[in-house]
This record gives sequence, structure tokens and C-alpha cells, in this order.
Amino acid sequence: MKRMEKEVRIYIRIQKSRKEAWKKICSEKQISLTSLIIHSVENRILDDERRKVLNFIEEQDNIFVKIETNINQVARYVNTMKAITSSEVDYFNRQLNHIIELKKEQNGIFKKIYSMIGK
Repeated sequence: MKRMEKEVRIYIRIQKSRKEAWKKICSEKQISLTSLIIHSVENRILDDERRKVLNFIEEQDNIFVKIETNINQVARYVNTMKAITSSEVDYFNRQLNHIIELKKEQNGIFKKIYSMIGK
């Protein structure tokens, strides 16, 4: 991605206390004052929020990897034992259906997140 050169400088007059408050926000969020102002004016997601979203997505992916591992362990157990009770099958199917619903919900959240990030 090509970085755009800064061509124009804008001067604004604000109270010193307000500037210090903005700088404190920037420090807490680990973003620049320019980024804070531009993203706020353009109603875009801030860089720190973008990082949090990406971390959230990564954590969600890790959770589903763990679930998939557990499913594989159950399948190995069933294959080794060559039997599974109907109540165990029912429980397993309920868990799978719950996972499917969670995955649908997660995908809906991801669509909203990606649309926000794209702004």
C-alpha cells in the first residue's frame, strides 16, 4: 500500500487544556493526534480499535480451532471404542448445533466488523 504524502497543514485554535486532553487520549490509544482528528471527522474506526478487532478475530479463530480439536478427539474415541450410546450421540449433536449457531453469529459480527474497518 503506497503511503500518501502530506501536502497541506491545517492550523486550528483550541484551548490548551483540550489539546492536552486529546494528547492524553492519543497516548492511551497509542495513536497520533492527526489520526485521532482525521478518523473522528471522517467517522472512521480508530487505529487502536482496528487492532482490538483484529485481536478479537484471532481469538475467535483460536477458540474454534480448540473446538475442532475436541471434535476430532471425540471421533477418535468413538472409532477406538467402536460404539457410542444414543444419549452420547444426542449430546454430541446438540453441541455441534450450538457450534453452528455460534459460527453463524460470529460470521455476522465479522461482516459488520469488516464493513466498519473498510470505512
